[in-house]
Formats: sequence, C-alpha cells, structure tokens
Amino acid sequence: MEIKKHPNIILLVISFFLLTIGILVLSTASAPYSISRNLPANFLITHQLLYGILPGLFFALIAYFINIDFIKKNIFIIFFIVYIMMWLVFIPGLSHTEYGATRWLNLGPLGGFQPSEALKLATILYASALMSAKKNHKEKLQSILILLAAVILVLLCQSNLSTMIIIASLAMTIYFVSGAPIKYIASMCSLAAIAFFCFMILSPYRLERWKTFLNPELDPKDKGYHIVQALIAVGSGGIFGSGLGLSEQKFGFVPESISDSIFTIYAAETGFIGSIILILLFASFTYMAFRIAKKTTDNFSRYTAIGIGTWIGVQAFINISAMTGLLPLSGTPLPFLTYGSSHIILELVACGLLLNISKNAKS
Repeated sequence: MEIKKHPNIILLVISFFLLTIGILVLSTASAPYSISRNLPANFLITHQLLYGILPGLFFALIAYFINIDFIKKNIFIIFFIVYIMMWLVFIPGLSHTEYGATRWLNLGPLGGFQPSEALKLATILYASALMSAKKNHKEKLQSILILLAAVILVLLCQSNLSTMIIIASLAMTIYFVSGAPIKYIASMCSLAAIAFFCFMILSPYRLERWKTFLNPELDPKDKGYHIVQALIAVGSGGIFGSGLGLSEQKFGFVPESISDSIFTIYAAETGFIGSIILILLFASFTYMAFRIAKKTTDNFSRYTAIGIGTWIGVQAFINISAMTGLLPLSGTPLPFLTYGSSHIILELVACGLLLNISKNAKS
C-alpha cells in the first residue's frame, strides 16, 4: 500500500467543526459573564482568540510540519521540561492561583498557563516512545510504572485528582495497545481502584462531592446547586434548543458557565439534537484517531495517535457525563469548547500532530 502525503481530510473537518462550535458557544456564554464583571461583552471571547486559539493554530502548524522522528528522539527533554514546569507552580512569584488551586504559572501580561495540560500530551508522547523502544513485557511494565509514579507524585501535590485519572488512563491505554499481558493490566487496574477508594476516604471534600453526586436534591441550594442547575439547563433545551444566544441559564444560574459547565449552555441553546451532534463529533474524532493509528506503520506514531484520540474522547466523556449527572463534578475542561488558553493550545497542537501522523499513514 502507498503512503499518503496529505492529511486526513475527515479529521481536519471534524476538528474545524469542533473549534467553530467552541467559538460560537463561548461567544454567547461569555458575554453575560464579562458584563457582570464590568468588562466589554466580547472581552473573554477576544482573549480566547488572541491568547488561546491563534497561538494554538500557530503551534499546530509547527506540529503538523515537524519531523515525527525529531519528537521521538527528543521526547525525554520535552517531558523533562514540562515536568519541571509542574513543580515551578509551587514557587512564590512564579505561581498563579485560581479557584483556590495553585496549578498555573504566572506569565505576566499573557496570564496564567496550566502545565498539567501540557503534561497530558507530553505523557502520551513519552509513553509512546517508551513502549515503542521496549520489547520485553517486564521492561515495558517497569517503564510505565516509573512514568506513572512521577506523574502521580506531582499531581498529588497539586491535589489534581481528575487530571491524574485522565493521564493515568492515557498511559495505561498506550501500555495496553503495546501488547501488555492482561494479567498486568488487571493488576494495575485493581491497584488504581484501591488507590482511588483511599483518596475518597482520606479526602473529606472529595467524599462530600460523591455524596452530593448521589443525592444532589438533598441540598439543592448549596452543595447540590451546581449539578441541579446544570441538569435544569440541559433539560431546558428540549429537542431543538432555545436558539444560539437565547438561553437564560448563562445569566448567573449555572456556575462556571464559560468553563466546566459550558456544555450546559450549549445543550440549552441547541437542544437534544445539537448535543447529539457534538457527542458524535467527539466520537468521530476518537474513531478517526484510532483509524489513523491502524494505518500507521511506525509504533511511536501509532501509540501517539491512539493516545490523542483517547485523550479527547475521555475528557469529553467525563465533562459531559458530569454535566448530565452520570459522574461527579470534576473540573475537567470540555475539549475545544471550555474557556481557557492552556488546554485549547495543547488540543490544537495534538490535532496538528495527529494530522502529521495521518499524512504518513497508509492510504
């Protein structure tokens, strides 16, 4: 079979639609939020375009044209730099705190940058390089455990359980597709379940979050307020929605309407039909990533494609499930839609890498 020298057009179109939907829904959801803080109505969407989407597209182009072998050869340096950035957030003067959490680096006029978003992509690339380089199952297991231990340590220090779960699932997925024995996977999943249970027991606020998730109606005006309002917003959309820009829930009813809860505003304005379309777009993105991986001859590129597809799919699933009451609230951004420059830049870079891999896949 011949090797293509052009990107996967279907993936490019899917990415374009996801980004376009993100711009549209954020422009409507952010206006009331900006006005309530005495800012111009277009302040946040302009900030997202200038500091998130435009830089993201620039770095996505670099990721598209860069030699994949160059990334593979230098991935340890890339991962090390990102990992050091994860620890820099604890240094006064360099850190930036939001919502009571210190997970951002202070970049001055550019605002805050969240290194944990870069860690997701860096872990995918590093795990892919490790699994493609190791041939022995025990060597693969040792490598992935060391990687997971390093990542879990720094995320524990940041109290960032949701990101820890996502990154661990990405590393485990790459380890699994590299040919890991089922017994190793089963053992690691069992340990992960035990560790998760311990985190719940030893962390009162996380345990309280689970209790609220199971019974939000017990305290709908306080602890259960967020999920109750989210469900009201989603349900208010009906079949076809109220129309773009016409939902009432964004006017101070749904907490974090421009970030974690932006799906509720989208669902209220586009309804069940719009929600299904968005879910299908995310599912199609993941499917195309897996299809690209299947047609890729290089193991590093194959594992990277699977990791990126899993990343976008898992994050979309967690966010939408939390907003519809299927999972507890977690603070996980909805890819391409949630306000924030850090995640959108890295998601666009991931798209560029995936398109880069696709042009070197079999036709």
